[in-house]
Amino acid sequence: MPLGTLDRTPPPFFKQGPSALSKLLFFSALALFLMVADSRLTLVKPLRAVLMTLIYPAQWLVMQPVQAVGGLNNYLTSIDAALADKRASQTRLALQAGRAAQVEELMIENNRLRSLLDLRERLALQGTAAQVLYDAADPYTRKVIIDKGLTHGIEAGSPVVDEAGVLGQVTRAHPLVSEVTLLTDRDQAIPVLNTRTGVRSVAHGQPGGTDLELRFMAGNADVQAGDILSTSGIDGIYPAGLPVAVVSHVERRAESAFARVLCKPSAQVHSALHVLVLPPAGIDQPPPPIATPATAPKKGKLAPGKH
Repeated sequence: MPLGTLDRTPPPFFKQGPSALSKLLFFSALALFLMVADSRLTLVKPLRAVLMTLIYPAQWLVMQPVQAVGGLNNYLTSIDAALADKRASQTRLALQAGRAAQVEELMIENNRLRSLLDLRERLALQGTAAQVLYDAADPYTRKVIIDKGLTHGIEAGSPVVDEAGVLGQVTRAHPLVSEVTLLTDRDQAIPVLNTRTGVRSVAHGQPGGTDLELRFMAGNADVQAGDILSTSGIDGIYPAGLPVAVVSHVERRAESAFARVLCKPSAQVHSALHVLVLPPAGIDQPPPPIATPATAPKKGKLAPGKH
């Protein structure tokens, strides 16, 4: 059969109805009408309410994962904020504790400085206030370095005291700093006076660098624990009456003629921070008399009445 005789129209089963352009125009007009009617007459408001009621369970179910994620995020954020607040609180607490410690230290330092000023007034001496910088590097000696030297009028041999008593003696003075040998140094000695009995003796440092010892004290000497020792002033270095130590232990041995007497220093030999450097007592003492030809004895001539 010739091709020209075939019917080219689609069978009724495949008919598509209105064209696509017609459908576009119709639904566009319907949408425009519904929008105008909804905005002007609120015709679809009941329909929207019904639809929202019907789809609410689906919306709630869909929103649950989103809300769970948001809640977890808020929970983690709150934990981070709480941890940050905790760290900030701990930091503030540490700062406040440090400031409180500084305030307490300043109060102690203020009391020590006041005690030093009282000591200066009591002694009626012109001293130089100094601060301990650090301990000397030699581990076999008990020495500290202070921040005053020759340029500040410090000279070797000057006694050094704190608010409690004698601390030591300047043994080496440099232009800006000085070296102070503490009383507890094994090579240091200081003449002392027992304020209870009035007996003079010499206190020596111990090798351990913690105590003082009264050497060559007779076994029957009148000394006992609790006796207060002060400077005797006979050495021309330390002014008389400065607190030195307190007798802590007296050991009397039958096999020895001497008693072993240990003393605790009155000064803060291990923790002194502010000290007062005094001029040597010998500076204030009058010089020894100088012999003159009239007073000097003549050689080969005896005094009257002596033959």
